[in-house]
Amino acid sequence: MLTIYKTDQGVCHKLKKVEEGCWISLTSPTSKELDEVSMDYNIDPDDLRAALDEEEASRIELEDDYTLILVDVPIVEERNEEEVYTTIPLGIILVNEIVITVCSKDVPVLADFAVNKIKQFSTKKRMRFVYLILFRTASTYQRILRVIDKRRVDIESRFDESSTEINDMIALHELETTLVYFETSLRGNEVVLNRLSLYKRIDQFPEDTELLDDVIIENKQAIEMAVIYKDVISGTRELLSTIEDSRLNNAMKFLTSITLVMAIPTIVSGFYGMNVPLPLAKWAHSFSFLTILTIAVCIIVLIILKKKHML
Repeated sequence: MLTIYKTDQGVCHKLKKVEEGCWISLTSPTSKELDEVSMDYNIDPDDLRAALDEEEASRIELEDDYTLILVDVPIVEERNEEEVYTTIPLGIILVNEIVITVCSKDVPVLADFAVNKIKQFSTKKRMRFVYLILFRTASTYQRILRVIDKRRVDIESRFDESSTEINDMIALHELETTLVYFETSLRGNEVVLNRLSLYKRIDQFPEDTELLDDVIIENKQAIEMAVIYKDVISGTRELLSTIEDSRLNNAMKFLTSITLVMAIPTIVSGFYGMNVPLPLAKWAHSFSFLTILTIAVCIIVLIILKKKHML
């Protein structure tokens, strides 16, 4: 879908045709729309389609007629009736006083601009607009990272010494995997931001440079959060695995102790089941005596095992 926006007195509104200082948003575009934009602005079709490839790496390319900025942005998807987080590429192209964004899906980072949730931004100030998109991207990463950490805390709160849900272990693994992807994407974005800080091709206002510094700081904070949360989740998973191993060992010790105790009456009955002369075999009260003696031995063994922490 191709949509044209432009700000007027701080308000973003849609246009029917392209004007100078506007923003062209390509969301899940058709081949026809991509071809039209490519021909109208002399943009390499591969650069337009780069943002539609989920495996495309973040980068910045300086061409003769335009500049391509490719970064990863976070999105929320629904799988098996649960919200999961991932990243997809977002392409930003600066050409002929126009900003073009290309993305395979409708992302909140851009939607906020379209519905006037972002104040004091202008499509005419291209670099500031780009930096605001990148700032919102870093802020969205941080917000999602906090949600991920809250999910970890919820999983830990459900965990006790008596039971462990396999779903919780799987959920922790999925959160850790998400953090790995986030860290990789954020580090790729960091490379782009560092290059932008050295980028002098387009004139920038002094406040634009300050905004870029803020974006770099926010992105670094997001990286630190991702690393810390990943380490915490990794430690949590190791702790849960250790506890599960401990539970298994305790269960094995308990079963071994029960087997040992149950072996005593089996041995006694086995001896007296043989057709050979045995002590007390002809005594009238031998069965009662041997039963009481066997029970007493079992109790003594249980007491010893209890003191040895085998039960």
